[in-house]
Amino acid sequence: MPEQSARTAIVTGASRGIGKATAELLAAEGCNVVLTSRKQEALDAVAAELTEAYPNVDVLAHAAHAAEPDQAAGCVDAAMARFGRIDVLVNNAGTNPYFGSLVDIDPERADKTVRLNQFGVVLWTQLVWKASMAEHGGSIVNVASVGGLLTEPGIGYYNATKAAVIHLTRQLAQELAPKVRVNAVAPGVVRTQLARALWENHEEYLKEHLPLGRIGEPGDIAEAIGFLAGDKSSWMTGQTMVIDGGATIRSSLT
Repeated sequence: MPEQSARTAIVTGASRGIGKATAELLAAEGCNVVLTSRKQEALDAVAAELTEAYPNVDVLAHAAHAAEPDQAAGCVDAAMARFGRIDVLVNNAGTNPYFGSLVDIDPERADKTVRLNQFGVVLWTQLVWKASMAEHGGSIVNVASVGGLLTEPGIGYYNATKAAVIHLTRQLAQELAPKVRVNAVAPGVVRTQLARALWENHEEYLKEHLPLGRIGEPGDIAEAIGFLAGDKSSWMTGQTMVIDGGATIRSSLT
């Protein structure tokens, strides 16, 4: 049974990478955790790991496509039925189905990128606000990217959606204050499946050119998310924390 005094957190894209690391950190801090992504089997595996490691924490695994309103609503409804409130939302799910020039992107992949990376943030925020946070308050953390602050070849459209996430974070922070704090993290190159094309076969080059000498690990980002989700950041809202190994203090990676 869940600890009634514990916070409840929903983490989207929780089956691997930054989402999984964030769920682990929140569980370690005593939060009850709702894991969601598209594949139930992968979520069940993560839930089993967390339940074994943190037996006093209640973990709910609920498959949902983060860009599908009905599925997202079903997940939030299940969280409310199980826990009665939602204190933390981590909007982590993201996609990048296209690599190439903006002048060549097709409408289908452009729409898919916007629906998940950009509209997904609004969708899940709407749902948790109406279900719980308008009454009880809470904290929302969005996963953006340093790409939202830069121009880069090949991933310009993805980066545009992450720039939108940074703006949405500020807008939602203003609209939902003082009940709900909304902040974001902007990771650099992190060892995740989504970013594999950016680091695989390039890791030694990146190590040489990043001021801190390594690419990021999911846990690096999870630690920042945990800070923004918790009371230690209680006077922060509308902010985006850049966590990139120092990449953005250089004029280039050459």
